[in-house]
Amino acid sequence: MTHTTAPTAWITGAASGIGQATAIALYQQGWSIGLADLNIDALKQLSRDWDQQRVGCYALDVTDAEACQRAIDNFAEQYGGQLRLLFNSAGILQIDQFENIPAPRHQQIFDINVMGTIHCCQAAFPYLKSTPGAQVINMSSASAVYGVPLFASYSASKFAIRGLTEALRIEWEDHGIDVGDVMPPFVNTHMLQSQAHSAPLLEKLGVNINADDVVKEVLKQIKRPVSHRPVSMAFKVAYAFSELLPTRLTGAIMRLLHRG
Repeated sequence: MTHTTAPTAWITGAASGIGQATAIALYQQGWSIGLADLNIDALKQLSRDWDQQRVGCYALDVTDAEACQRAIDNFAEQYGGQLRLLFNSAGILQIDQFENIPAPRHQQIFDINVMGTIHCCQAAFPYLKSTPGAQVINMSSASAVYGVPLFASYSASKFAIRGLTEALRIEWEDHGIDVGDVMPPFVNTHMLQSQAHSAPLLEKLGVNINADDVVKEVLKQIKRPVSHRPVSMAFKVAYAFSELLPTRLTGAIMRLLHRG
């Protein structure tokens, strides 16, 4: 049964950080939203005063493909099988020396950041395909430009997201689905604040943007889709140069920032 004719969005990682800030912004613009996160209590708290005809809360582990399918099926079927936007925002990070991070934790980073995105893309595909102007926005990172020391598996996971985004952008053009990503540098969210360790690069460059800064770029991406959308003026300039500079020079800059 269709609840409203408002555009629909499915947002993972919606209980906090960028996912939550994006959910708030889209709700305020009149969207109907599926909020997905492991923390169902936080989702219910977030949406307690919202129009319940325009919101659904789902306790979801994005590493579970079948659970992603069930949840997205349930949400989309309530809105006539339509899904205007899939925003894959769920992700985790651990800053530390590569060898100090246990193998299961490396695996978890990939399972959530990469496979979680893949699972939701696969589950959402039939609904995106049947919705005019449908989009996928993936959460990539500045860490997808060159591997970041002490962010090794996180950085690798974002390289995977970048590659997935580029491939699906071409593949899904045939189905009328736009696929792009946003690429923020370090963002002042709980994910970063909760880290037990820091990194030289983080200390030197600082944390100069917050979740709302990323949301502004997400909203721009919805209106004017591009393959990759860097966040913050400083990183937009750095990204443009990185596309022109030889890889070895980018590596030399990264080494300098890491070792000083």
